[in-house]
Amino acid sequence: MTDAGKNSERSAYDVVVIGAGPVGENVADRARAAGLSTAVVESELVGGECSYWACMPSKALLRPVVARADARRVPGLSAAVQGPLDVEAVLAHRDEEASHWKDDGQVAWLESVGADVHRGTGRLTGPREVTVTAPDGTEHRLTARHAVAVCTGSRAVVPSLPGVEEARPWTSREATSAKEAPGRLVIVGGGVVGVEMATVWQALGSEVTLLIRGSGLLPKMEPFAGELVADALTEAGARIRTGVSVTALRRPAPDGPVTVELDDGDRIEADEILFATGRAPRTDDLGLETIGLEPGSWLTVDDSCRVEGTDWLYAVGDVNHRALLTHQGKYQARIAGAVIAARTGKTPLDTAPWGAHAATADHGAVPQVVFTDPEAASVGLTLAEAERAGHRVRAVDHDLAAVAGSGLYADGYRGRARMIVDLDREILLGVTFVGPGIGELLHSATIAVAGEVPIARLWHAVPAYPTISEVWLRLLEAFRG
Repeated sequence: MTDAGKNSERSAYDVVVIGAGPVGENVADRARAAGLSTAVVESELVGGECSYWACMPSKALLRPVVARADARRVPGLSAAVQGPLDVEAVLAHRDEEASHWKDDGQVAWLESVGADVHRGTGRLTGPREVTVTAPDGTEHRLTARHAVAVCTGSRAVVPSLPGVEEARPWTSREATSAKEAPGRLVIVGGGVVGVEMATVWQALGSEVTLLIRGSGLLPKMEPFAGELVADALTEAGARIRTGVSVTALRRPAPDGPVTVELDDGDRIEADEILFATGRAPRTDDLGLETIGLEPGSWLTVDDSCRVEGTDWLYAVGDVNHRALLTHQGKYQARIAGAVIAARTGKTPLDTAPWGAHAATADHGAVPQVVFTDPEAASVGLTLAEAERAGHRVRAVDHDLAAVAGSGLYADGYRGRARMIVDLDREILLGVTFVGPGIGELLHSATIAVAGEVPIARLWHAVPAYPTISEVWLRLLEAFRG
């Protein structure tokens, strides 16, 4: 349709969506598919964080790094790929995948489904009411007959430290959109953003130092995942320091180096510093106070993604703090869109676990791939999480290097697989793979976990030989004994 500056006087819609990232786009798509008039409000680029500063540019940067690493482990090919990456070409490809930070294509897609796009900052100004402040300062009031969906996502958190403002640290946005590789890069944080950006910039020529407050990388995954990724990063030349915290930063000259002061008294000099230390909800300027909610807070929802205590407000994606992943937010959007359509049409809801109107996967079947070398992928619960939840479980491990397909994939293959078996129900509660080329293996695990497929039936799912997926047979054999 049209943006706010050219929009008609129409201001009443069935559904108003605040935020036009992948989550908001999917809510709008589902609402329009149900025949509901829909407005979408966006203050930045339509397509959101994922398209321009997260998933797409980061994976575009990582792909040549991982492809070269894989090729170096293939006999007959390894000698041809020992040289450095073409940094200029890698960054140019990243720019293409980020659409050069222009959202024309995404806007055209929203228009094609029949949603009205309003450019500007959307704020709640009362129940079912959103006021949009356009870039030129004009205001336009939108009312929602049935639902308002908050899909504003999250932002990177930079800790309040002495000297942090003058240091101008990177967040994930600067790390994925940088125009050149810094000579020396310090990365604070050992989660997904930290390890992926360490992988990228080390391979593109930066001297990378990872500073970790805890004891290891990827703390939300099985411990061996972080250990294998740490080994590979160290071998690639990165330095990893655990058990340390940053206490202050200094960058006296705007174009000079930054000095990082640590709690152990040490100092590190770098050209750039990236903080990958967490996310906060984009709700501080949303007008939550006008409806009795706290600005800046995560929005608590039920499994239909409706905000608790309301009958019209939905919070979908990162903003509800259930699973801060693009694909999980899009899943929630499909659920929320179906819920809004059903409630509008006064159709009974199926909110039982795994029902059409319940985002059940958020609780126990969340998949994630970390695109490092080696890749790390998991779905469901770790062993520690399952035990804390009170399940009677058994962890079954297998060396991925012992599978025929892994040996064919790469010389010197290193990896590990684990499945967490619920001993009372004999189903899988979680699966983790670490190793080169295992990202595409994860969906089989996701189906097994989300489908609660009995172990006895999985025995009949025959993996093709010789593939890495034969690890499924080896895990089941190990469980059966």
